[in-house]
Amino acid sequence: MAERSTAAVDVADNSGDEPLTAKADEATTDGTAEAQDTKGTKPQDTDGERIGSEVTLPTPDLHSGHKLARRYRLEECVTRLDGFSSWRAVDEKLRRAVGVHLLPADHPRARSVLAAARSSALLGDPRFVQVLDAVEEDDLVYVVHEWLPDATELTSLLASGPMDAHDAYQLVSQVSQAMAAAHREGLAHLRLTPGAVLRSSTGQYRIRGLAVNAALRGITAEGPQRADTEAIGALLYAALTQRWPYESDAYGLAGLPKGVGLIAPDQVRAGVHRGLSELAMRALANDGATASRQEQPCTTPDELAKAVAAMPRIRPPEPVFTAPPEYQRTTYQQGSYGRPSARPGAPVTMPVMAAPPAPLQSRTGKALKWAVSALLIAALGLGSWQLAETLLNNESDDPGSSQTEPKNGEDGEKKPTGQPLTVKDAVEYFPDGKAQHPNDVHLTYDGDSSTYWRSKSFIGGPTLAPFKQGVGIVYELDSAQFISSASVSLQFGGDHTTASLYAADSLNSSTPLTSMKKIATTETTGTEAKLQTKSPVKTRFVLVWLTDMPKSPADRYSGAGYKQSITEVKFMG
Repeated sequence: MAERSTAAVDVADNSGDEPLTAKADEATTDGTAEAQDTKGTKPQDTDGERIGSEVTLPTPDLHSGHKLARRYRLEECVTRLDGFSSWRAVDEKLRRAVGVHLLPADHPRARSVLAAARSSALLGDPRFVQVLDAVEEDDLVYVVHEWLPDATELTSLLASGPMDAHDAYQLVSQVSQAMAAAHREGLAHLRLTPGAVLRSSTGQYRIRGLAVNAALRGITAEGPQRADTEAIGALLYAALTQRWPYESDAYGLAGLPKGVGLIAPDQVRAGVHRGLSELAMRALANDGATASRQEQPCTTPDELAKAVAAMPRIRPPEPVFTAPPEYQRTTYQQGSYGRPSARPGAPVTMPVMAAPPAPLQSRTGKALKWAVSALLIAALGLGSWQLAETLLNNESDDPGSSQTEPKNGEDGEKKPTGQPLTVKDAVEYFPDGKAQHPNDVHLTYDGDSSTYWRSKSFIGGPTLAPFKQGVGIVYELDSAQFISSASVSLQFGGDHTTASLYAADSLNSSTPLTSMKKIATTETTGTEAKLQTKSPVKTRFVLVWLTDMPKSPADRYSGAGYKQSITEVKFMG
């Protein structure tokens, strides 16, 4: 099978929905399983991490460092459930990251997974994450696909808020056209969730798991085109409203109020584009026309793509330019120059600049110039001599004056006050596009030590790099203030936790770490990290960044591994 030298994406969804008649178990990256049976209902899911049904099929007992075909070295297990596992791996031949799905050759779904992978690879459409290899070898079946390090999941994009009309238009246009092309080749997705749609750094959307993700979980549908069309409608609905169009919460998004049914996006949030709102309803309400207009429903991705193309094109928002400052007159401008007329309605005339006076060319004038110059030189010399004498006298009168402590502000330094600073807001910081638990950041400054924000459980450690540079939270203070120290309360002790403070510019999860100023760092084996700056730094936004984590046992949320939780964060002025 031909290989493509491209980069890659996360190997598996960590939460999912099962359209129509689908039924499958789910697993998060922490290794806990979720079970759900939709039994013909609309796609919906929960985003929590809880223990589900028991896994009945044995999963291949592999470990980090294992090589497949003497080429693909397994690095990190991302998903493990129901007899298959998904890994981040390295292609040592081409020196690039790849994703790998693994399952035993005698698995009841092994044949369908191989068939789905090979069919997806033959499509060769660059709008989909490409399958690079599909092999049965040594009692194992494995599927190798691209890994896109510069791509961001739609789940992470929606965590910061709804999309503007242009971005939502690009999303539904590109995804519907891609799925229409796939269905023309007889391929369906059936797990088209926010975790399966990725946006690259160039703004292009790509879809992962075509046919393969459904085959791994044994998902089927009586009407695959309708199921994928409804899934695209749900994605557009979420992009416009930041709400999931069903009653249950899913993918970090709140569901609709119970009992009200499916309502149009422009009734959920003000300012939603009317045409896109109706388009989402036409894709979702496939049993009939929408409630707002008697438009025909879209039952296939091709119909949806044509409906998008028939809309007036939505242009990107105009860039905002800062107005230049007003022109300031200098003291050289005299008279009526630049001033308004004294009489309303009087004609405005340009002033005539008076000619400068003639220089002093006479003998008397030259003598006067020399006299003035001599006086200025004498005055400067006398002033310098008096200043030097005063400084010498001060030093001789107070020989210990150079050893006194400078007062606050005398030499430009700011003395710490030790007063606690108020946190106004916070967001999770994940520049690589892979969030941990962004909805729990407020629990780190709520004054309750029993609540916390937590990272996921990692296999390698205690240093997370190079697979992940770190995890952290950006905090916003009431205003720009001097920070002298910080106290970070942690849930897990052990060898070891490394925490750092950075002065940031805004509450932005994608700002590069290199653009921030590092102001303090510490390493601890206990459950509290004390960070002290060399001198107070004035900032409004401060990042708490964890790069090393201790190995901790399994708990009710995640399995054993390198992980950490922040219970409380306090900043002092």
